[in-house]
Amino acid sequence: MKKIITLIAFVFISTISFAQNGPKIEFSAKDNTIDYGKISKGSDSGMRVFEFTNTGNSPLIITDVLSTCGCTVPTKPKDPIMPGKKGKIEIKYNMAPGPIRKTITVESNAVNVDGGRVALKIKGEVITN
Repeated sequence: MKKIITLIAFVFISTISFAQNGPKIEFSAKDNTIDYGKISKGSDSGMRVFEFTNTGNSPLIITDVLSTCGCTVPTKPKDPIMPGKKGKIEIKYNMAPGPIRKTITVESNAVNVDGGRVALKIKGEVITN
């Protein structure tokens, strides 16, 4: 009985410590959202940047960045982000008049988010003058 309890405890502790190791992604934007606010179509390029830091202890690899529509074009880092270093994901919105409510999904090898996926959001409103 002691051996079984010891084995279970060892597996449990090993699982916890394994989950703590690896790359971790932390975005600087509050709630992972960028608010464009109310902007005029002709006065803004639509480019925004989500900055993040690898707070883990191994290289962070962004494998893909997906948008919910063709009106939002994301650009991902090509190289791994080393522990303690910052990276960025650029988002270009096409500035179509009307409300902005878009989601960008970041796929990575980060261990601190479910399945390595993080949802980023942009919001706001484009007006014509």
